[in-house]
Amino acid sequence: MAPQRRALPRGPESAGPGPGPGRAARRHSSSRKGRLQQDPRGTWLKAAILLLLLCAAAGGGLVVWSGLRGQDGIPEGGISTDEIPEGGIPAEEVTEVLARRSDTLQERFMEVPCSEDYGSQQRFAGCTPRKCGRGVTDAVITREEAERIRRIAERGLSLGGSDGGASILDLHSGALSLGKHFVNLYRYFGDKIQDIFTEEDFALYRDVRQRIQQRIAQVFGISSSALYLTKPTFFSRMNSTGAKTTHDEYWHPHVDKVTYGSFDYTSLLYLSDYSKDFGGGRFVFMDADSNRTVEPRAGRVSFFTSGSENLHRVERVRWGTRFAVTISFSCDPQHGIADPLLP
Repeated sequence: MAPQRRALPRGPESAGPGPGPGRAARRHSSSRKGRLQQDPRGTWLKAAILLLLLCAAAGGGLVVWSGLRGQDGIPEGGISTDEIPEGGIPAEEVTEVLARRSDTLQERFMEVPCSEDYGSQQRFAGCTPRKCGRGVTDAVITREEAERIRRIAERGLSLGGSDGGASILDLHSGALSLGKHFVNLYRYFGDKIQDIFTEEDFALYRDVRQRIQQRIAQVFGISSSALYLTKPTFFSRMNSTGAKTTHDEYWHPHVDKVTYGSFDYTSLLYLSDYSKDFGGGRFVFMDADSNRTVEPRAGRVSFFTSGSENLHRVERVRWGTRFAVTISFSCDPQHGIADPLLP
């Protein structure tokens, strides 16, 4: 039976990030490059960095560099040139860490001004963002629950998987990466699905979704009942395998609401640990003044308003395997989807 090909349900951490950076992303990238090229301090900064490296090498600093390289999965050959912006140092070197893997956070929230993205569409009272920002919490989902959710992802993705470094599993639509394409796992595998998943799996998935939805509503001061689960909502598995199609290029900067107009609030539940299960793969908010990163930790929930105020990307995974589930919400009931049910 030939696989039924499906359009990619591209999203914030999917195997393909959409049609590429939106206008907001391009403006941000262009303005950042312009500032770096025009800044007279750039030449001085490069010279200072070169001098520092020479001094470090002479004084045993290469041991420090080796240690730093091991902490973040930087390959033996150093940092890839395609990670270095024109006229500047690598973005990873000028970041602030919003949440470290070693932190155990009840909640950390950073408010940012809302973009104009929400004004161009119908507003929904009590839901459309008026307060914007991004938050991180380790107090909503336990590590044990995250491990159980991860096993659901592992079993489902064992049925397929991308030829490249990014695979997705969408329990709602049935989309599953298979080679360079996608199939509907419910149609393609039929009754075998009941040997892979259980009713308990789907019940846990629904419970986790509800708790994340409630926390988002609480932090942003809206009613949980005003939020609607929307598509795409999916598991992602990323590793260091090279991209075979554009769908595998998950690392491009993008804005969720530009890519998907229905998105108002985005959340990510991490199912593996940065620097333990994988290297690279941090989530990066790309602000005008600095990048701000979230280091994944099993059970950690990162959530944010989906507009241009939260331009972001995911670093390339250098080693190991990174698991997460993206759960997205809309204020528009017409864009709502139901929780998945076991066939």
